[in-house]
Amino acid sequence: MKAIVQDRYGPPETLTLTDVPVPAPRPDEVLVRVEAASLNAYDWHAMRGDPLIARLAMGPTRPRARIRGRDVAGRVEAVGADVRRVRPGDAVFADLGDANGAFAEYACAPEALVAPRPANLTPQQAAALPLAGVTALVGLRDAGRVQPGQRVLVNGASGGVGTLAVQLAKALGATVTGVCRTRNVDLVRSLGADHVVDYTRADFTRGPHRHDMVLDLVGNRSLTALRRALTPAGTLVLSGGGVWRGGSVVGPVRLIVRGRLIAPLVRHRVVVLATTPGRQHLDALREYAEAGHLTPVVDRTYPLREVPEAIRYLEGEHARAKVVITV
Repeated sequence: MKAIVQDRYGPPETLTLTDVPVPAPRPDEVLVRVEAASLNAYDWHAMRGDPLIARLAMGPTRPRARIRGRDVAGRVEAVGADVRRVRPGDAVFADLGDANGAFAEYACAPEALVAPRPANLTPQQAAALPLAGVTALVGLRDAGRVQPGQRVLVNGASGGVGTLAVQLAKALGATVTGVCRTRNVDLVRSLGADHVVDYTRADFTRGPHRHDMVLDLVGNRSLTALRRALTPAGTLVLSGGGVWRGGSVVGPVRLIVRGRLIAPLVRHRVVVLATTPGRQHLDALREYAEAGHLTPVVDRTYPLREVPEAIRYLEGEHARAKVVITV
């Protein structure tokens, strides 16, 4: 099969389209014939081994996972002996986690990471959901504890996670403010945002409005500034991200570490977002999608052979919403 393989950290040029064997599913695994995959900030972090501190988990000198990509949608080709919930031919989607492997014609995943695909979404739309959708869902519902009638601000509302977060916050009953650049104002408003702040013209951390919850998906503001945007009892949820700026030792981890340190010392709830792949969250996303509350926005699609170009587009801060790979 064809797959995007990487044997050393570096720029998109280190990714190559290569013939590799079709993986054989273990007893608890599902073999998926990939129809679409999507990109996340995670992918360029893993590709470059950036920030350097992340290599402690990804591999100190080269990537442990040779085939890139986490988000996948496709059809079940075969199942292991212990698999019970899915069958060959089922339409599914999954976040493969740190094992990666989505940028290929076939991918294996533990059954626990695979869920039925939303019936009303295309494979490309479904592939856009797993990692970004779970990040938005857990950030708002679980970490943020959003309640109907609350005021929620999403910093980075036009990105892959942000476009889903705006829709989910509305589905949870919140009044939503999205922060984005000028060219994305109409997009964010079309997703249901009640208010949109163009950060090139106004600083949401110094405006008159306060919010019950701020979901920060960018990491471009200090903790002091972000907390200024909160009500006295508000919640700040921090999630990594960013764009490629030439390499770093700790990158967005710096803000996250500071958040953990100050959390016990301030009146606001400061939560560092952590998510794990799993069917439970994917099932919830499917329910929101099939109820008409959640529709992934796809910015561009690329064929498998053009994954390097797709990542170059993503990491340069040009992308909005999701970038999808078709297989």
